[in-house]
Amino acid sequence: MGRIENKFSSLWAQGEKAVVIYITAGDPSLELTEEIALGLNAAGVDCLEIGVPFSDPTADGPIIQAASQRALKNGTTLAGILAMIESIRKTSEIPIVLFGYYNPILSYGPERFAARAKEVGVDGILVVDLPPEESAELRQYTDPKQIDFISLIAPTTSTERVKAIAAHATGFLYYISITGVTGTAKPKVEEVAKDVARIKKVTALPLVVGFGISTPQQAKEIAPSADGIVIGSAVVRMIEEHSGTFDLVTHVAHYARGIKEAISVSLSL
Repeated sequence: MGRIENKFSSLWAQGEKAVVIYITAGDPSLELTEEIALGLNAAGVDCLEIGVPFSDPTADGPIIQAASQRALKNGTTLAGILAMIESIRKTSEIPIVLFGYYNPILSYGPERFAARAKEVGVDGILVVDLPPEESAELRQYTDPKQIDFISLIAPTTSTERVKAIAAHATGFLYYISITGVTGTAKPKVEEVAKDVARIKKVTALPLVVGFGISTPQQAKEIAPSADGIVIGSAVVRMIEEHSGTFDLVTHVAHYARGIKEAISVSLSL
């Protein structure tokens, strides 16, 4: 049983929901990304999504796109990100998912990537532009290394399509709560709850909800219907706003702790 499965099993046993936080690797630097990751771990975050910057992040909104550009200008590479994760693993066992696009992995070499990702402690990958029908060219290397392949499900995904995706997914499923790119709209709670219920009827995999969630109140409203929530753009914006300040890590960790506490309160009512 890997870190992701262990984490969700533990949360289920305690009647809790996961808080998953996305950060862009290399923004403002890989050194600070590592510090932020460890700060989020200490704040009680259940899983990290570490974004691999790419020059054409089509699924990302302007906030994460800008972060990717800053990271690339800083010289951030996939090799450097993997080395950073290796350093994080010296003190943390938080589940880590690499989130990104296939081009950097293809350039690095899929087989080499799988071996190195396993070596440094990557638990899962979410490759936005690699649908299930095209995933075999990467999964032939990552599956034997027991690296979870996380899949996306949209509001427009049919139930039959959900079944097909879930049949081959591992780790957890990521439900996109809005139509569009990240950080550009707010999810409608009732619609999310209805669609999550539809999906959970056909799969036992954990289901987390992301895109558009930014406040403790939103997290509190959405978390009860799912197995967890994902917050990305709000954190990336916060990192940009506090970049260069002495309290960057503290500020981000405080925000994440507030999200975790809001969800816990909602579940205890």
